[in-house]
Amino acid sequence: MNEPLVAYFTMEIALDSGMPTYAGGLGVLAGDTVRSAAELKVPMVVVTLLHRKGYFRQKIDASGWQREEPCDWDIGRHLEEQSPRVSVTIEGRAVSLRAWKHEVRAPGGFSVPVFFLDTDLPENAAWDRTLTHYLYGGDACYRICQEVVLGIGGVRMLRALGCTGLTRYHMNEGHAALLGLELLDESAHRAGRSTFTHDDVESVRRQCVFTTHTPVASGHDQFPLDLATRVLGRAEVTSMREVFCCDGTLNMTFLALNLSHFINGVAKKHAETSQLMFAHYKIDSITNGVHAATWTSPPFQELFDRHIPGWRGDNFSLRFAHSLPLTEIWDAHQAARRLLAERVRRDTGVVLDPHVLTLGFARRATAYKRSDLLVSDVERLKRIAASAGRLQIIYGGKAHPNDCEGKEAIQRIIRVRERLGQDITMVYLPDYDLDLARLMVAGADVWLNTPQPPLEASGTSGMKAALNGVPSLSVLDGWWIEGWIEGGTGWAVGESCTMDRSHPDRNAYDAAALYDKLEQVVIPLFYRDRDRFTEVMRHCISLNGSFFNTQRMVSQYVIKAYFE
Repeated sequence: MNEPLVAYFTMEIALDSGMPTYAGGLGVLAGDTVRSAAELKVPMVVVTLLHRKGYFRQKIDASGWQREEPCDWDIGRHLEEQSPRVSVTIEGRAVSLRAWKHEVRAPGGFSVPVFFLDTDLPENAAWDRTLTHYLYGGDACYRICQEVVLGIGGVRMLRALGCTGLTRYHMNEGHAALLGLELLDESAHRAGRSTFTHDDVESVRRQCVFTTHTPVASGHDQFPLDLATRVLGRAEVTSMREVFCCDGTLNMTFLALNLSHFINGVAKKHAETSQLMFAHYKIDSITNGVHAATWTSPPFQELFDRHIPGWRGDNFSLRFAHSLPLTEIWDAHQAARRLLAERVRRDTGVVLDPHVLTLGFARRATAYKRSDLLVSDVERLKRIAASAGRLQIIYGGKAHPNDCEGKEAIQRIIRVRERLGQDITMVYLPDYDLDLARLMVAGADVWLNTPQPPLEASGTSGMKAALNGVPSLSVLDGWWIEGWIEGGTGWAVGESCTMDRSHPDRNAYDAAALYDKLEQVVIPLFYRDRDRFTEVMRHCISLNGSFFNTQRMVSQYVIKAYFE
């Protein structure tokens, strides 16, 4: 193992479709980050939880309601068990941990090890053995215990594995914030003290980096102080309020903020929003990216290999896509469309028309992402298809098992399908995962995103689409504010809207703007000026594909946060 200097902690990570250790964008970003870190030879080690039972398999029943099924996976096929054992104290009892290793290896041979922590050991109590079974499962007690394992147990495991030269600890969201408590204890013990002081806080702060990923309240874990004190058994949780406490809770985001010297949002707008939320902290911005080689479809990989050799190792060279022949771009896109169409036919029996404009939408199904905005006015949508040009719509995305609003949105979309009848073909592809995502972002003609501003911290699906020449039609929020050139890389929805997001007419306003842009701009361009549409596709690759990637993103972390 290369001697790591940076430890990257994440609750979820997407490395392989056979390893369901991710729920959505946060985990996919982590996987893409590690791939690029290996390519750039960043001396990194990654810590996460095993999630032995996976996330879940999504089934859609006859009523359109999401059902969850277990998602066991073959751990031994993907991971190698490590010999060290460490323990953490939870509610006064010792809980033993082991680690499983997965190597992310770059073409040049440099690798980044990922360690998956596991409490399913015979010496542990039955309930403790389940702590690394379920991603985002259980109640608040289960969740904080998981975060003890990830943060405190993760640091201890790294020590046991011989990672002694670490200088930076990067928290990918606040789930790992308790690593700071372990670092505080280590600092105090090195000084010969049994308890830590403000000097230790300053020492730890110099080592830690924190990336916050959401302005949505549910994305910031908070635990009642009595629960936190019972689980941790630490008086400091209530006595050292400037580090641990905020409004009577243990707020993991504030803990991470208080113990980090570098804090960033994941887009420029998100950093501004976060700065308003956390006014007493300096919030920088590093806009997310995606791993180019992972998210570029085989037809476009072949195209880039012919005209831009070396693009995998140097994603910036994709800017030379501005000279790609339009006919070859369109041919590659048609090949990607056929791959998606075959998956749709196999999964649903629906045969897509290769000549009809296909809209793609696949996000986590939750209220603020407004996945059903496109179908909120069925009659208007049918009139557009009849007058401007025919449409096909492909949906995907899971709702969290406890998110009833997200499940209701999926159900509304599926029920609309009956009302669309023969006018518009629409499918909802179940069990959205890495493999399906690769097909959808490449095989759609236009990628849709309709979040409720400013709640989209970044979003990366449109970045993946751009690598395949697929333009976005998106609300101006998150990364799209930076990647949007009207008519150049795609189109904005409601770009002039200054209406407050809580205004009761906001959804209706944005839906009307979406329909107007489809009817007046996007559909006519697709059907009446194919060369101009393909030029937009070319700009997506050269302008957005070359920039919104994790090679650029990881390089920024190296310069701004890791080795500054």
